[in-house]
Amino acid sequence: MSESIRSSVIYYCPFCAEEDLRPVEEPQGAWRCNACARVFTVSLKAVDATHIPGRLREEAELQRAELEKESTS
Repeated sequence: MSESIRSSVIYYCPFCAEEDLRPVEEPQGAWRCNACARVFTVSLKAVDATHIPGRLREEAELQRAELEKESTS
């Protein structure tokens, strides 16, 4: 994950759903909605990789490959 605070662009205000957003200096990483005048920050705390469909398929393929490797040994 990138260390940059502005690595992701926010497209919609989480309060009024307007798109007229501008970055602000303080607090660091905040956005200002010009429609409702709110200043907010959005942060990602974690990604729950256990529920990503591609990741589940990858895990199953890895387990299958390990079982095949063990059975041929």
